[in-house]
Amino acid sequence: MGEGKDWAKKAIPAGVEAMIVDTLGGRIRVSWDKDSPATPYGQLVFFAEFLEVSGLFDAWVEDCPLIYNSPNAPEKRNVLGTWCLSILAGHHRYAHVTALRSDGVSPQILGMSKIVSEDALRRGLAKIPEAEGTEWMRKHLLRSVVAACHTPWILDIDTTIKPLFGHQEGAEVGYNPHKPGRPSHAYHAYWVGNLRLLLDVEVTAGNTTASNHAQPGLNRVLDSLSAEQRPYLVRGDCGFGNDAVIREMEARQQEYLFKLRQSPRVKWLLAQSFRHRDWQDAGQGWEGCEDRLQLTGWQQSRRVILLRRLLKENLIATREQEGQLAFAFVDRRRTKVYEYAVLVTGLQESVLSIAQLYRDRADAENGFDELKNQWGWGGYTTRDLARCRLSARAVGLVYNWWSWYSRLAYPDSRREAITSRPLLLAGIGRSTKHAGQTFLYLTPIHAAQAKLERGIDNIRKGLQTIRQTAERLLGGNTWDLLASYIVAQITGSSWPPPATILAIAGP
Repeated sequence: MGEGKDWAKKAIPAGVEAMIVDTLGGRIRVSWDKDSPATPYGQLVFFAEFLEVSGLFDAWVEDCPLIYNSPNAPEKRNVLGTWCLSILAGHHRYAHVTALRSDGVSPQILGMSKIVSEDALRRGLAKIPEAEGTEWMRKHLLRSVVAACHTPWILDIDTTIKPLFGHQEGAEVGYNPHKPGRPSHAYHAYWVGNLRLLLDVEVTAGNTTASNHAQPGLNRVLDSLSAEQRPYLVRGDCGFGNDAVIREMEARQQEYLFKLRQSPRVKWLLAQSFRHRDWQDAGQGWEGCEDRLQLTGWQQSRRVILLRRLLKENLIATREQEGQLAFAFVDRRRTKVYEYAVLVTGLQESVLSIAQLYRDRADAENGFDELKNQWGWGGYTTRDLARCRLSARAVGLVYNWWSWYSRLAYPDSRREAITSRPLLLAGIGRSTKHAGQTFLYLTPIHAAQAKLERGIDNIRKGLQTIRQTAERLLGGNTWDLLASYIVAQITGSSWPPPATILAIAGP
């Protein structure tokens, strides 16, 4: 069993009949080998070391409010480990867990005794009380992010729609531009802007996409942060540019930047401003100016930034005329056509700075695309809403862990899962045991071997540095220290951090 180096030369055991397969490359003798432990995720071993040093996975399992009464029930660690491994593998359905059942290596790497079935996983999640499960997931989502909140950062809020095709609780018809009339869930997400780290997500019925359904979660996230951890700015689209949300931000003395809807009063202000000549450059072809505006229902006037951009493409105007569609080609020599936007903010920065800050908000849409199409937000659906909420937060948590891990490997760039998982996770791993030791033999299947080895070297060097520094300075508390190390690698700043950050990270 321990003669790993002779594995390729091992003869077919007696009594095993080989299949003769004629292929395009010639005749090949094929036989099943069901006894040798192997995994398609051989590089999971390095991610498991990251979880062991940080303590994130063990703390998550320890705090889980899952309790079994039967002596024949699966172990809690096996249930949660299966869940984590399925998410990490890019699954979108509980049924995909079956593809992991024959993995003879990954359970040992994560400290599990086995991978449970999809039914055992679903039943286990159903036994977690909703209130306790929500607090459990919120606590660990915040823990996975808060280490990045000691430097100025932006909190982005946005909502995305998840179409449903069954009879799920909360499946309601609401705003759904891609599949009109299709029942859905609404995902209200709270991000660390541009880092694409998820603070929390609220899953509600599909007809609850308005900002008043996202505002309680936003208030809760802000209240869970200390004064030193609060964001520099809260940023959102026109759904959040209303008096109720703005008053909550002002009551907390929290800076904000929202877009306003194109109401009649906003259009009137634009018409007045177009007569002015004090428009200034706002970057990327936009012009801007500032003013003050008090909409109906507002208790006070607020600073607004008006932005406009000249449309340069060939333009055609259409209108109905006696039942016929009439076309008019716009002569650009005589007519100027603009697109425009109006932002409301409490910031005192220049028009150019505020315009760029709002343009940067578009990155939140990339996070939604990644979580829905490359992770599990597009699936893991059950009939009850409680498990849908648990799964949405669990996907976000593993996504955060992997984001930190991939930045430890490659601090100079952020890589989405569609590229980072094949590079840093996939690889044939075969395990053997000899003289009381476990040996794992990895066969890389990615062509970028040099890039892969450089990333693994960065990971191992970083984790070794954290182990040594933690023993000297912080005892057993390593996660904040590890996060500060990754941030230092990204920003190119000095490390170890100053005493103030060490005090925050300490026990």
